[in-house]
Amino acid sequence: MKNTYIALIILFALLTSSQSLYAAAGSDFSLKTTSGKTVKLSKLKGKVVYVDFWASWCAPCRKSFPWMNNMHARYKAKGLKIIAISLDSDRKVTKKFLRDNPALFTVAYDSDGKVADKYGVQVMPTSYLIGRNGELLATHKGFRKKHADAIEAEIKKALK
Repeated sequence: MKNTYIALIILFALLTSSQSLYAAAGSDFSLKTTSGKTVKLSKLKGKVVYVDFWASWCAPCRKSFPWMNNMHARYKAKGLKIIAISLDSDRKVTKKFLRDNPALFTVAYDSDGKVADKYGVQVMPTSYLIGRNGELLATHKGFRKKHADAIEAEIKKALK
C-alpha cells in the first residue's frame, strides 16, 4: 500500500511538472522588434507561428537564418509568421549579426532573457512551432540542415 501511495505521488509530480513545462512554451509575450514596433504572440491567433530564440554568438543560428528567410518567402501568404527573438544583451551586436545575416521576417529583442526563461530555452537556437489556436505543435533544440525538411513538413502540416 505504501509503495502504491509513493508511486502515485511520483506520477502526480511528473504529470504536473510536464504540464507546466508544456504550458510555458507558447505562453504569450510582448517584445519590441528591430523596427521599433511591438510583436505580441496572442495577437497572432489564426496564424502558424515559428518562434526562434537565437544569439549572435551562435554558429547554428547563422545557418538557420537563410532557412527561415526561405520559409518566410514560401509560406507567409499561407499564414506563417516567423519571430526570431534575439537574446543578446547588447543590441549593437544583434544589429551587426543582422547586417551579416539579413532577416526577411520579424526580429524581436529579449535582452533580459525573461521570455526565454518562461519558455525554458536551454540551447541556441531553440524554436517552437505554434498552431493557429496557440497550441504548441513542436519544439526544436539546435538547428541542423539535415532536419530542415522535417521541420518544413511540420510547418506545411500546421498550415493545412
